[in-house]
Amino acid sequence: MVATRLDPIDRKILSELQADGRMTNVELAKRVGISAPPCLRRVRTLEESGLIKGYHAEVDSRELGFEVQVFAMVGLDSQAEAELSRFEERCRSWPLVRECHMLNGEVDFMLKCVAPDLSSFQSFLTEELLTAPNVSSVKTSLVIRCAKDDPGVPFEVLEERLSRSA
Repeated sequence: MVATRLDPIDRKILSELQADGRMTNVELAKRVGISAPPCLRRVRTLEESGLIKGYHAEVDSRELGFEVQVFAMVGLDSQAEAELSRFEERCRSWPLVRECHMLNGEVDFMLKCVAPDLSSFQSFLTEELLTAPNVSSVKTSLVIRCAKDDPGVPFEVLEERLSRSA
């Protein structure tokens, strides 16, 4: 497990940046209890290792006019690796699909989609998703409201687990 190879300062850096990726290096260094130069070196190392994949603004999709959020459960005719990869590539090309997860069980993929309105989503559904090669079934669920949307990982759970195993 990679987390066990990170020291507590690295994990604190990741936790702080996950909560606020816009803070300055000086502020981050103060929060994790080290000086700015080694803090910056650690952040660069975490970026180069791929543990920090990027920095993004969290936008309010509804305020921007994307009123509809839908989860689509997709079944495929074939689960051969080549077919799975083709479907994943297709999903990356569809702007309305914001997340694509391959699952184990009855459903092959779960897609999180956003659209400006129901008509736009319906057009995507009938003209793109349902007609895509190898797609055998699609079941959709319209999101009514979201009670929790926490990105990232719960570092407090990781720290608790690591402290118990030490």
